[in-house]
This record gives sequence, C-alpha cells and structure tokens, in this order.
Amino acid sequence: MNIRVLLVDDHELTRMGFTMMLSPQPEISIVAEAVNGTEAIELTAQHHPDVILMDIRMPGLDGIEATRAITAAHPKSRVLILTTFDLDEYAFDGLEAGASGFLLKDVTPAQLVSAIRAVHDGDAVVTPRITRRMLELAPAKSTQQDPENAPDKTRIASLTERELEILTAIAEGLTNSEIAARYTLAGTTVKTYVGRLLTKLDARDRVELVILAYTTGLATDQ
Repeated sequence: MNIRVLLVDDHELTRMGFTMMLSPQPEISIVAEAVNGTEAIELTAQHHPDVILMDIRMPGLDGIEATRAITAAHPKSRVLILTTFDLDEYAFDGLEAGASGFLLKDVTPAQLVSAIRAVHDGDAVVTPRITRRMLELAPAKSTQQDPENAPDKTRIASLTERELEILTAIAEGLTNSEIAARYTLAGTTVKTYVGRLLTKLDARDRVELVILAYTTGLATDQ
C-alpha cells in the first residue's frame, strides 16, 4: 500500500515539520507541496493524491474553499484539515466542505500517521475536543440554515434503536473498533451498520453522518 499525500501550508517550516514526521513511513509518500488553496486545487488535479493535508488560513484561497472545490471535483482525494486554531466554526465548516478529518497541528507523529491511514481507508477523524465544540455549535448552525437545505429529521426517525446508538457513537468520534467494544459487537457487524446508515440517511460518507447527527440535535454533550 502506498498513500500519496499532498501537503498544503503557507509556512515552509510547517511543511518541513510534517515532512519529517511522515518520511519514516514507507507506505506514505509526499507527492507535492502547495502554499495556498489555488495551488492545492491545481496540484490535486495534476497528482491525484490519496490524502491532502490542508491548512485553513492561507493567503488567497483558504483551506475551506479549497477543500470544497477539491472534494467536488476529486471525490477520491480525501482531505485532512490541520490547523493551530482550536475554533469550532473551522471544524464544522471544514467537515461541511467535505473534509474527512480535522486535527490540530500539535498532534504527535503517531497520531498524524494514524489519521492519514484512517481517512485513506474511508473513516472520519475528529479529535475529542473538536467533537465537544462541534456539539456545542450544532444548535446555532442548525438554526442558521435554510429550512429547505437543513437535514431532514424524518430520516432520523426511520432508524432503529441500535442504528441510533451507532450514529451517536460515530458523532462522538468513535472508530469502528471502539463502537464494537462499546456495544459488544463484531467489527464486521459495525461495518454493516455504518453501511446501512449511509444508505438509509442518503449520506455521501461517514463525515456526513456526523454532521447530520449534530444538525438534527441527536448528538448531545453529556
């Protein structure tokens, strides 16, 4: 397995730091580097990376808009947003734009590698502290949305009790293995439930399940 990574950040030292973190990993290769969102879009079209490490605040086109454009044009390229700003609106907007994960730049090399592998495999990566802030933000975001575009709560009503439990666990940021451990289920059973949720809720991916749980009020900070 070779995971091709595009690194996007306007600070050279930051790019060097991430390069040093990833260079010991034989299955991960950095195929290109971009300094802003416009370059990120161009290099994605040129190199078709598997995973894009995307900064948010950059001159010109920012990481949110670049993520939106990239995920629309290149759905197979997964975006993992990295930022120094532990602010809830960035997390929510980044995931709404199509990002598959959101991590702060103070992650350890092991956490970064794990996140890259996870989004490459189709999972979502959101740190617990970002999840808690998103839970607090969700009601405000939901009321700001156009009612015609807001997630339909009737879709949630169609779920079984177990499906609601699995969806809530996904919104909490739990991985499939963690969900399996919580509910004493086989890993394959959890995968089946996740697939069923994607189908029943007409969600494009696991991240959209997370957003749906927040905007409908299913997920609460308990």
